Amino acid sequence: MAVTVSLVALFALVLFFLLRHGSLSAGSAFVAAGFGFFLASTGAAAPINQLTNAVLDAVAAL
Repeated sequence: MAVTVSLVALFALVLFFLLRHGSLSAGSAFVAAGFGFFLASTGAAAPINQLTNAVLDAVAAL
């Protein structure tokens, strides 16, 4: 749970800076957020979470 909240905060920060510097338009940000929201409700959410956990475990083991 703590890792998920941290990743959400990280992605929000990256999205903020992309919007601020004009690298990403507001419409594109809305589409990206909507895609993530709907992706979380599909069957792909569990494998994505498992992959994220595996990567984080591998980084922690270094």
